[in-house]
Amino acid sequence: MSKPVVAIPADIREIEGNVWQATPNQYVRAAVKGADVTVFLVPALETDNDFDGILDRVDGLLVSGSRTNVHPSLYGKEATDAEGPYDMARDATSLPLIKRALERGIPLLAICRGIQELNVALGGTLANEIQEQPGVWDHRKPDTPVLDVAYGIRQKITVKEGSCLAAVIGAGEVQVNSLHRQAISEMAPRLAVEAVADDGTIEAVSVIGAKAFAVGVQWHPEYWVGSDQPSNRLFAAFGEAVRDYAAAKAGILHRTAAE
Repeated sequence: MSKPVVAIPADIREIEGNVWQATPNQYVRAAVKGADVTVFLVPALETDNDFDGILDRVDGLLVSGSRTNVHPSLYGKEATDAEGPYDMARDATSLPLIKRALERGIPLLAICRGIQELNVALGGTLANEIQEQPGVWDHRKPDTPVLDVAYGIRQKITVKEGSCLAAVIGAGEVQVNSLHRQAISEMAPRLAVEAVADDGTIEAVSVIGAKAFAVGVQWHPEYWVGSDQPSNRLFAAFGEAVRDYAAAKAGILHRTAAE
């Protein structure tokens, strides 16, 4: 039996003068190993993507992190070079995919930049360079070439009792690897807070009234999915939702063909 398919929107990268469609391997690996799915990369295009055509062919949407930030013009603010780098093609791909996936009840897991895109797609705003704000920790990735150190699990968050996330990884204090300089400011009306850091930074959200699994996290569960229990449980829950959606879709297609 074929595995269900999860779409991951790509980023634009320039390497040696060539423009590449790319995504970090840690997200692909986590989806394949942690959620037990097949992965398709969606090209980042400023125009010409057929979003419904893409979503017709997949069973889930994983919106990854990236070194770029969501362009401030998309949430009513002026862009500056200091808040970059930006990737307008990624924005033009991810935000419509998020909206349509939610409308269609396709399971969604949004990570790091992904949670920020989720908030903007639903009408929220972002705060930039949060480490410069009074009372806010420095959540940025440590300056080290050793990735296991850079992505080390060292920050405490608190998962809300009774939340969607609590049903997956448990309520209360959880240690995570949250690495970012941009965060949710004004939360979109359709989002509910699932977890916060001790400095008040929103670290996880869910979509109110979603038809399927729809969670965004600010940290990086994909990196330690093979060894960290909360990370593994999050991807496993996403994979289960994806399989449920694929099974329901197959049933509908089978009935339609029989009719």
